[in-house]
Amino acid sequence: MQRKRARSSVDRAIAKLAAGPHGVFTSADLRAAGVGPTAISDRVHVGVLHRLHQGVYSTAPPHLLNVEAHWLAAVRACGPAAVLSHTAAAALWDLWSMPSGPVHVSDPSRNGRRRRDGIVLHRPTTLLPSQTTVCRAIPVTTPARTVRDLRRMLSKRQIASVLRRAEQRRLDVGPQPEWVDDPSQSELERRFLALCRRHRLPPPMRQQIIGAYTVDFLWPEARLVVEADGYATHGPRAAFETDHARDLALRRIGYEVIRLTWRQIVHEGAAVATSLRSLLYP
Repeated sequence: MQRKRARSSVDRAIAKLAAGPHGVFTSADLRAAGVGPTAISDRVHVGVLHRLHQGVYSTAPPHLLNVEAHWLAAVRACGPAAVLSHTAAAALWDLWSMPSGPVHVSDPSRNGRRRRDGIVLHRPTTLLPSQTTVCRAIPVTTPARTVRDLRRMLSKRQIASVLRRAEQRRLDVGPQPEWVDDPSQSELERRFLALCRRHRLPPPMRQQIIGAYTVDFLWPEARLVVEADGYATHGPRAAFETDHARDLALRRIGYEVIRLTWRQIVHEGAAVATSLRSLLYP
């Protein structure tokens, strides 16, 4: 009977923790609630607890948790000073579409493990307390710090899109660099507009927002999107994969997405115009 009451007490403690933010808690939380290591192991074994990362648990299987629960789990796996950062932070602030892949977390302390499966762990030396906050119960870098971190990962065009999204959401991201004042007027994009005029294509709308994305050029009636990709547009692999995920998302909602390079726009204009005309006037 006493053992049964103890088991019931443990299960109540676990249920209380599971009702917390995103249903995610740590082994330290369990110990503070009176759940010892043996009880933790027993409940993992029978499927009452599910290990998300070492020392981080949920009562729901990982595939049933939403993305915010996985973000919080990644943060809590990295220690008490850790915060969501980079592309994951931008996705939490609704500034960027987060592709599948590892979660970026920043931990300014020098404690804890260096490696975690499914996590890209940054050790910034300049992350101040004023540059972190909490959003939807998840410790995260502020919008301004998030944009500062993204500038090392994304292209100028992508950063311009992030900044426009921040303006729409009225988020303070600090002063903007001069080159985002008119991102649609890059040399490559000017040449694309000239191509449209030269080949008598209808003028596209520029820098239009579709859901969470800002596209370079859009013909709304034809649901045709054109992105002008210069030599350095993609940058790191993460940015390339983000563009790919973005294109798939747009196609899922019925848009045709065409990416055009410098060579295609500058040297193959007639062929490009023919292809676009066939899409605009099927």
